[in-house]
Amino acid sequence: MKITITGRKVNLRDNFKELAKKKLSRFDRIFDEDAQANVVVTVERNRQTVEITIRNRGIIFRAESTDFEMNDALDQVISSLGRQIRKNKSRLEKQIHSAALDQYVEEYLHSQEEDDTQDYQIVRTKHFFVKPMTTDEAILQMNLLDHQFFLFRNEDNGAINVVYKRKDGNYGLLEPDVE
Repeated sequence: MKITITGRKVNLRDNFKELAKKKLSRFDRIFDEDAQANVVVTVERNRQTVEITIRNRGIIFRAESTDFEMNDALDQVISSLGRQIRKNKSRLEKQIHSAALDQYVEEYLHSQEEDDTQDYQIVRTKHFFVKPMTTDEAILQMNLLDHQFFLFRNEDNGAINVVYKRKDGNYGLLEPDVE
C-alpha cells in the first residue's frame, strides 16, 4: 500500500509518520500493493483531526476523527476503518476479487444549468469514474464513504442512477425516465 501523509497547519514528527504507517500496515493483507492511503492531519486551535482515505480498485474507505491528541485520533480512525472492513467483509471480498472492478466505464462530467432568475455559485466541481455496479454495491459504497447519496451506473440497465439515504433510515433509488 502506498501511503501519503500530509499535515495541514502542522509539521508532523517522524515518529507520528512511522506510527501511522505501522498501524496502516495491518490492512496490507486486505488491499493490493497498488492501493493508496492518504492520511491528512489538521490542527485547529487545540483540536487535532486525522482523516484517512484508502482507495483500492474503485473502492474507497474513509474515516475521520478529532481529538485533543493526534495519536488518539489516529487510533480512533484506524479502529473505525477496521470496523468498516469487518462489517462488509463478505461483500468486499467479492468486490475486491471480482474482475468487474477492473472496468472503469466513463468519467461523469458535471454540467451546469443556468437559471435566468438567480445566479448560483459552484464552489467545487468533482470528476470521478462511474463504474457499473448493482444497487446493493452502490449502497455499500455510499455507506463506506459516509455520504447521503451515491451516483453509479446500474449494472442491469446501463443507466446512471443515484441511491440516497432517506430520513427514516431506509434507502431510495433515482432512475432516469426516458420519454
